Amino acid sequence: MFRKKIIINLVMFMTIVFISVTLLLVSGCSDPVLLGNNEASSPVAATPEKVIEMENVIPVSLPGTGLGNRPIIVMVENSFAARPQSGLILADVVYEVVDEYGITRFVAIFSSNDAPVVGPVRSTRTYYADIAKAFDPIYVFFGTYPQCYGYIESLGMYVLSAMTDRSGYSSITAQAPYWRDWNRSSIQEHTAFMSVSSLKQKALQLGYPLEGGGIPFPYKSDPPIQARGGITNINISFATHAYAPGGFDAKYIYDRASNSYLRYMGGYPHMDYNTGQQIIVKNIVVMVSDIEGPLDKYGHMAVRTVGNGTAFIFQDGLAIQGSWQRGSVHEPFVYRDESGRQISFTGGSTWIAIVQGADKVSFQ
Repeated sequence: MFRKKIIINLVMFMTIVFISVTLLLVSGCSDPVLLGNNEASSPVAATPEKVIEMENVIPVSLPGTGLGNRPIIVMVENSFAARPQSGLILADVVYEVVDEYGITRFVAIFSSNDAPVVGPVRSTRTYYADIAKAFDPIYVFFGTYPQCYGYIESLGMYVLSAMTDRSGYSSITAQAPYWRDWNRSSIQEHTAFMSVSSLKQKALQLGYPLEGGGIPFPYKSDPPIQARGGITNINISFATHAYAPGGFDAKYIYDRASNSYLRYMGGYPHMDYNTGQQIIVKNIVVMVSDIEGPLDKYGHMAVRTVGNGTAFIFQDGLAIQGSWQRGSVHEPFVYRDESGRQISFTGGSTWIAIVQGADKVSFQ
């Protein structure tokens, strides 16, 4: 009798789950309205779903500068349903910053490599746009909330959005080409992907210049192995006074032989979906800044990206406590060591975290 009751309850539970998923999928066929963020705009028509062969993909050039190129910056999400992401492994620079409810999001900057798949692509916020502006890029995102559309337009960047602003705050229209991969998720907001080369083609059609200054950081070569340090473990927490969800802390483990850092997230290796390879980083920066919020019922946050503050720089097995500086939203970030000298980054990818306090980073 007891077993029969369990079976009946299980059948009822599975029926409820089936109905709920069906309703979610049906609702996902309409224009995406990102609930909780007051984002109600119209998407561009998706290009046909396509399969990208990514086995044994080798970067076309070492991430680092991309001199002469205007960077393509894409907003990539980091919810559990979005993992593992595509394309971050090929980014020159990635900024990692907290979003609503303590979930982080990535500002992925491509200048040296044209990643064939990037995503899942999500919406932007004002402080993500502030970060992007530092690179004089073509800025790519999947919509935003009305006031943020207006703010982005005021920054004067070249923009490719996958959604049209219907609020009247800006004249931004849906121009970014994308496709949906329903094999990655049954929830629409986790299925949008883009190609950097397709984004560049669209930019040319719109008259956007692809020539630019690349990544505005100085770079250097790997030091000889005897000059490399022994700081092997770096831990970063993105918890704020308001939010501290599990699964978003970052960890890096240094390999002295290759002079690189293996990235972990939430206690697991941070993998690239298409290559199956773990993300490897050459430089890590932790910026300490002011992070406030939630500011409204949607959970929006505020992150200071201008001024100065403490910065921890990790490269070549060394830990440097220095500073970050930025005179205005129209200027690039500058990172300095404890003596005030500008940091030259080791050639390769750089990941930059913005956290609420110096106690959010530890290393040994």
